[in-house]
Amino acid sequence: MKLRHVIGDILIVLALALTVYLSVIMSQRISTVVLKSDYTKIFHYELIFCLVFLLFAADVRFSFLTMMRFKAIKAVGWLLRIILVLAVAVLLFFTGKICIGSFIQTAEPTKYAIVLGLALENGEPVPDLLSRLDTAEQYLQKNPESSVILTGGNADASGKTEAAVMHDILSARGVAEDRMILEDKADTTKTNFRNTAQLIDPDSPVVLISSNYHMDRAVQTAKGAGFSRILRLPAPSSAVNFVSNVMYEVVLELNELTLKQ
Repeated sequence: MKLRHVIGDILIVLALALTVYLSVIMSQRISTVVLKSDYTKIFHYELIFCLVFLLFAADVRFSFLTMMRFKAIKAVGWLLRIILVLAVAVLLFFTGKICIGSFIQTAEPTKYAIVLGLALENGEPVPDLLSRLDTAEQYLQKNPESSVILTGGNADASGKTEAAVMHDILSARGVAEDRMILEDKADTTKTNFRNTAQLIDPDSPVVLISSNYHMDRAVQTAKGAGFSRILRLPAPSSAVNFVSNVMYEVVLELNELTLKQ
């Protein structure tokens, strides 16, 4: 019993810490990012996940769901406990899948590499977007016959899209114009790939460049758009924001899974 109390206390602390951490990170993003409404909606889902985790932790510590003596109420408590356990198991499964996917790298020389955009903050590229460009630049240096497709719309107040910002940065670094193709109409990862599939043959091998935490969903989305030979090249991301980004991806993967049903 004491061990259960200790585990419950630890889980409660983790749940509260996760809630505070996500609140700080997401509040800052929402105040600066172009896609405020999208980030706000995802933040609400993240808070729901935190609440589920907190209720689970509290039940581990206090067994409050089955404290009542009445059999009917206790049976409902057991049902709620089972639901909580399953919900936490699903969240942990997707979290693990995304984390494992962030380490897989299979890049080889190809004709095209696709660089996925990322929402601008105050009109400027965020560090993770710059990391994607660093990775793309290194790939182009190693493979002089390759070109990159820079994807992403979501224009800021000045009218500049994610793809245009990436183009300007790579151009300033000396990447030749004829090695860059812009896809600047898409507003989601799904439309990124749908539009790109109209620019190149989706059956040809492509290297996919995105942040490590985004790779799992990006590969799934690319396959859904018809790309059959996808090579992974994950870009390093902020260690401080990694957990927040993983939670963001969990929300979107669960949402896409629900929509498929």
